[in-house]
Amino acid sequence: MMEQQRQSSIVSWSLVGTFAVAGLVTAGMWGCPQYAVYNNRLHGEAELARATQNRQILVQQAQAEKEAATLRAEAIGIVGKAAKEFPEYRQQEFIGAFADALRHGSIGQIIYVPTEANIPIMEAGRHPQLPIPEKK
Repeated sequence: MMEQQRQSSIVSWSLVGTFAVAGLVTAGMWGCPQYAVYNNRLHGEAELARATQNRQILVQQAQAEKEAATLRAEAIGIVGKAAKEFPEYRQQEFIGAFADALRHGSIGQIIYVPTEANIPIMEAGRHPQLPIPEKK
């Protein structure tokens, strides 16, 4: 009787094991496609979030460039107005740029050209005069 009980126990555990394996296979066959759908949805949401963030970055860069262009235009207007109202402003700007070039070693030699009203002075007396033909 013990042997029969043992065999019946083995058969019952075999049936339980078979049903358990069948249940796991069935769950896997149902669960794998479900997980694939879930994983694809999460991947799509991540791509959407990344694209949204990249678009926001581009919009912010465009706004910053627009603001910078507006500020540059205002600065050009201010400099132009100052140049019209104060003619010596351009001279001061030239002197400042010249001083920067000297400091950085961009200028190797300085040539002074005397001017009057910003027009170079040319000496006419130094040029030899052409001989005057004699009358016959």
